[in-house]
Amino acid sequence: MAFRPTHRQLEYTVALAETGHFGAAARRCHVSQPTLSVQIAQLEAQLGATLFDRTPGRVQPTPVGAQVIAAARGILLSLDDIVAMAASGNRNLGGLIRLGVAPTFGPYFLPNLLPTLHARYPALQIYIKEERPSVILRDVVAGVLDCGLGPAPDSPHAVTFRRLCRETIFLGVPKDHPLASAGHVDPHALRGERLLTLGRGHHLFERGRELAAAYGADMREDYEGTSLDALRQMVLMGMGMSLFPELYARSEFRVADHIALLTLDGWPASRDMGYFWRAGNGRAAQFEELARESEATCAALGLTLG
Repeated sequence: MAFRPTHRQLEYTVALAETGHFGAAARRCHVSQPTLSVQIAQLEAQLGATLFDRTPGRVQPTPVGAQVIAAARGILLSLDDIVAMAASGNRNLGGLIRLGVAPTFGPYFLPNLLPTLHARYPALQIYIKEERPSVILRDVVAGVLDCGLGPAPDSPHAVTFRRLCRETIFLGVPKDHPLASAGHVDPHALRGERLLTLGRGHHLFERGRELAAAYGADMREDYEGTSLDALRQMVLMGMGMSLFPELYARSEFRVADHIALLTLDGWPASRDMGYFWRAGNGRAAQFEELARESEATCAALGLTLG
């Protein structure tokens, strides 16, 4: 039979790649440094390839080593999927979900979903990490997170996206602005207007850039907001206008805010929201079930279902 690396050898190899130090990798894997060193040397000998360049104080993957390490990560993630399925099955959606959520959607959606989810799956634990969608996508592909909740990824080739709903995007302007009274606006009227946005890595940054480029708005990247709340305050102060998603607007905007929410005529002012997970993930059935449970929450909130 052809040689096959053991899962321990793969774990040691990934740990060494991520720490860059034999001692640190051994501590992470709870083995002695000689044990880890011998196993990696044995793996290199059996593969007939040098996986790491060893220099004083530094260990770095070779080009072929980088390829092997990437494959090893994928194999270890698949083994984790098998354990999760066997341990809890669909009854508890795997028992634990490490969920990355977009901060422009998750905080306004999850409080409506989680009580129902907990009642139906009392043993389910959900570790929630709020992060920019670009970072969530990276961490889902790498296996740091099991699943993401946010806008449809721009590069979906490495993940499976399950749409939940379509969320309207509004343009928020100060109520004393000349465009505020109509309730809607022709995007051509935005030429020269200051458009504020969230920072790079957010879906709304890309949508704002598209809007500014198409209609000549002045996208103020020097005034990027760190949150939707920060953008709302800047709009309130008359510093410009900004895009706000539907669920956030429903949750946070009040009449006393003195901000008008406008629809944009003839511009695709919406975004598809849903779950996404690593393509080929063995827990896909569990994440599909999570999406089905979430659809009822979308309907209760009056969002357009996917």
